[in-house]
Amino acid sequence: MKAFVLKEPGVVGYEQVPEPVLTPYGAILKPVAVAPCSSDVHTVFGGGSRKAPNLVLGHECVARVLEVGEYVTDFVPGELVAVPAITPDWRAKSIQEHNFKHASAPFSGHQLGRTQPGVFSERFLIPDADTTLAKIPEGVSLEQALMCVDVVTTGFTGAQNADIKFGDTVVVMGIGPIGLMAVAGAAHLGAARILAVGSRPLCVKTAYEFGATEVLSYKDGDIVKQVMARTDGIGADSVIICGGNDEVFAQAIDMVRYGIGTVSNVNYFGGTGNLPFPKFSGGRGMAGKTIRTELAEGGRARIERMLSMVKYGRIHPEKLVTHHLNGLDQIEDALYLMRDKPADLIKVMVTME
Repeated sequence: MKAFVLKEPGVVGYEQVPEPVLTPYGAILKPVAVAPCSSDVHTVFGGGSRKAPNLVLGHECVARVLEVGEYVTDFVPGELVAVPAITPDWRAKSIQEHNFKHASAPFSGHQLGRTQPGVFSERFLIPDADTTLAKIPEGVSLEQALMCVDVVTTGFTGAQNADIKFGDTVVVMGIGPIGLMAVAGAAHLGAARILAVGSRPLCVKTAYEFGATEVLSYKDGDIVKQVMARTDGIGADSVIICGGNDEVFAQAIDMVRYGIGTVSNVNYFGGTGNLPFPKFSGGRGMAGKTIRTELAEGGRARIERMLSMVKYGRIHPEKLVTHHLNGLDQIEDALYLMRDKPADLIKVMVTME
């Protein structure tokens, strides 16, 4: 069957790959809508761990069930489902220790398009359907469901790990798709003031629609100084890092409050080496600032909760989909759109049927 693959670092293309083999608890699915992610861009162009030759890319997908294994009870052929980007092995021992994202190895929850074939193909396998696939409620659109499988859950993960309380001041660094959903998540968790950091006009407009009270730009000067000036020198209660280079990690520590502040990171920092830790704003190691670094929450229950937020009108992630393409052959163009980020782009959806 045909699939869009990583041939070697920096080189992608279409290849014939083996058909998926059904497992007793698994399901074989046909993609209906997919979306390349910034993580796919990092995988292809940003280095990182070595990947298998001709690895099928992709982890954002709404799909139709083609076949189910003999032990699958909750899904049937023909059903349209949301496929979470994070698919933990729920049978791994460390799941019982609540290690849902790194249970059997580092990043073991992030398997699609990384350690197992992804979704950018004519058909693909999910090894454990009942614990992984998510039911799509009536009335939820294809765009909405597709955004929930990764972008919504990742942004909300950033907000949840920021320890936001009613009335807090929160900074969201980066207002691409993930940052915009972190803004929405922070608003729903009770943040009174949300300072979003970004400059692309479409993203600025959308940040206000999702709940930002102010948008700050690096073009207007040092972002730490801007935040500290707006908080009377105290700093933000929480900072959520959703984009940027290595420098933003130190900036987040600089601008979060002493004693009770939390930095929540869901940003991918490519390459090797070290992230900077500022000694002074870090209290020379004694500032009482909490730093949390998390992979997105995944699995069936999580994504069905995100879909419920959509069904009942709490969030409107369809606003993120600015570009529509059609057909497996268009995935390469969609990937380059995500890499090059034209001014009118937030997310691109590729429909497959």
